[in-house]
Amino acid sequence: VDVYCDKIRHLVDPPPPHLAGRISFHRLNIKNDSRLEGLIKMADLTINLAAICTPADYNTRPLDTIYSNFIDALPVVKYCSENSKRLIHFSTCEVYGKTIGSFLPKDHPLRKEAEFYVLTEDESPCIFGPIVKQRWSYACAKQLIERLVFAEGAENGLEFTIVRPFNWIGPRMDFIPGVDGPSEGVPRVLACFSNNLLRREPLKLVDGGESQRTFVYIKDAIEAVLLMIENPARANGHIFNVGNPDNEVTVRELAEMMTEVYAKVSGEPPLEQPVIDVSAKEFYGEGYDDSDKRIPDMTLINKQLGWNPKTPLKDLLETTLT
Repeated sequence: VDVYCDKIRHLVDPPPPHLAGRISFHRLNIKNDSRLEGLIKMADLTINLAAICTPADYNTRPLDTIYSNFIDALPVVKYCSENSKRLIHFSTCEVYGKTIGSFLPKDHPLRKEAEFYVLTEDESPCIFGPIVKQRWSYACAKQLIERLVFAEGAENGLEFTIVRPFNWIGPRMDFIPGVDGPSEGVPRVLACFSNNLLRREPLKLVDGGESQRTFVYIKDAIEAVLLMIENPARANGHIFNVGNPDNEVTVRELAEMMTEVYAKVSGEPPLEQPVIDVSAKEFYGEGYDDSDKRIPDMTLINKQLGWNPKTPLKDLLETTLT
């Protein structure tokens, strides 16, 4: 179900032989189409991935962001609960906001203690910036829909699993503005850097590229989701981080690594000035703020589903950029 099928037309119009009878596409908008409840009634499981999830939109289109990630998701949750249908709901690692460690002085010894920056599904607080920093519109909307899903489970018996993705990347990502995605705005970091590399432009580091991120290969992540689908008894009622804590880098380190990998796979020499520093206000506009570190605790998903990510960052960057 989607508002368009451009990206999967080769799978549905018509389906290739190996998918014949296994896939059907319904063009509709989940926020205003009466057919949605009927489709959910027919299904054993609903997986909701609908969202506006591009950081440049969070402070430039905050109303659309809030409506997309909270209001528009309400009917999906409601119909699953009322019809006793299982729901796998995609949230985001952004619900964690800032780490506790980010509020300590930079030279404070506790900043190095894992409990102050490793993010755990059932324990870590969700700490957002002030209201004027509209970048947190996305995280707040996603957190509130998580709370609604959880409440439906507690009060009405909804069978649910919530997924918190930590930067899933791989081949077939959208990256070229106006070709693979919107012509305006700025895509997410790996897509943005890929676009710069293809156009032989310097990679822009927002506020020095000091923020830290982890990246997981899309194939590894899909294996985690399949385990949730196939093991409802072990997945129901849980929130799962899906990321790779071993693939942690600063945004600056990511830029340097991508420049090196792209030179290897393309045969083109790196630019004389491969990166430039820009301010968050210049890059994203007024009202932007950022989280400092996003390191997922993988204890729960490993315990419940036996899943661990496999692909090292350099390998998945080569696969993505080739």
